[in-house]
Amino acid sequence: MSDFHVSVLLQEAIDSLNIEPKKLYIDATLGGGGHTFEILKRGGKVLGIDLDQEALNQVKSQIKGTEFELGKDIILAKGNFKDIKEIGRKNGFVEVSGVLFDLGVSSYQVNKPERGFSFQQDGPLDMRMDKDGAVKAADLINVLNSGELYELFTKLGEEHNARTISKNIISARGVKPIETTAQLADIVAESFGLRGEVKPFMKAKVNTKVFQALRIAVNDELNNLRAVLPSALEILSPRGRLAVISFHSLEDRIVKWKFIDFEDKGLGSIITKHPVIADQVEIDTNRRSSAAKLRVFEKS
Repeated sequence: MSDFHVSVLLQEAIDSLNIEPKKLYIDATLGGGGHTFEILKRGGKVLGIDLDQEALNQVKSQIKGTEFELGKDIILAKGNFKDIKEIGRKNGFVEVSGVLFDLGVSSYQVNKPERGFSFQQDGPLDMRMDKDGAVKAADLINVLNSGELYELFTKLGEEHNARTISKNIISARGVKPIETTAQLADIVAESFGLRGEVKPFMKAKVNTKVFQALRIAVNDELNNLRAVLPSALEILSPRGRLAVISFHSLEDRIVKWKFIDFEDKGLGSIITKHPVIADQVEIDTNRRSSAAKLRVFEKS
């Protein structure tokens, strides 16, 4: 719909929801609205939820000049998707035909240096999806001890060099606080023996897991995901579908095992025996899609 954010696995995700006219759907991670607008085009009514006020404002402005009406075809709500039942109830979305999650960080957030998500651009070490959130990435980097940092990078980033990185962070912050993405990226690069001007692909190779771990921790992403999946299933009507797009193994594992658990309990069936992944055409046009996995569950 705009350059604000390119939705991954757009057609596959929306096809999997079996959109029917006038039925209710929740886009629990609104982002740039790509998935939401596709649901609207197919006749569904949408409740779009996002923690990020900028995303809500952007989609609101995109609705102007379309045939869709705010408050009638689409309702926008600021909130954490873990509160999906409560947000749904407040907005009249009590029994819905589909719920969609597109997890991870949006490209528009990454591309704004002031949001502090990216090691490719210098900015404050922030990473909060909700700008009103209490904890920034800089708080964790400057407060956690070496053991806590090691655990953070190992558990949430699956980073093999976590011990060296943690020690180097402690040393560096002893000289001065670590407040920017560039400072942290340089410390991580040096932990891998890289100094001076580091090529972008090498910078990405060594920094991705550390930045991922911090972002997950700041936004409590994994706990929110564990909490929301049973709630999302609960508000689905019979034959309603739950679709989740994840971008790393920690998220995908949670979704996979929750779906297996739901099926074992006789709550419905897994539609995707293997996760749906992007084809080469999509990967060529949107590199972010190469890591995406879509899993779908249908309530009995």
